Amino acid sequence: MVSFARGLNDTPKIVALLLLWQALDIRWGFAAVAATMAVGGWLNSRRIAETMSNRITAMNHGQGFSANLTTAILVVLASLSGLPVSTTHVSVGSIFGIGLTTGQANLGTVSAIVLSWIITLPCAALLAGAIYWATRFA
Repeated sequence: MVSFARGLNDTPKIVALLLLWQALDIRWGFAAVAATMAVGGWLNSRRIAETMSNRITAMNHGQGFSANLTTAILVVLASLSGLPVSTTHVSVGSIFGIGLTTGQANLGTVSAIVLSWIITLPCAALLAGAIYWATRFA
């Protein structure tokens, strides 16, 4: 269900990227998106999976199922509402909810994750502004 939800939520984002590559043949656009996603997964998926599966909280199979079902439901509802949510963010929240309920949440790990989310937006804005400023005269 989470894979379906991720695909439902990410498809409009991928289509938007493809629209940016209008000059390319659609097959090259698909290939570029697939290659980018593959490289990103190859470089970071192990670390993300390790954090989500072991560092946020310990879970049994039923708790893992509950976290995945919650993630799938919320991401599908967001997609149907046109909200571009991050499946990973929703999943982390679901896993953290299990940890809070059981009293086993690793607050240090969750704090580091939340801090990285908070820092990401202004850093991206500053970097994009700097790149635009540096290249607008080129």
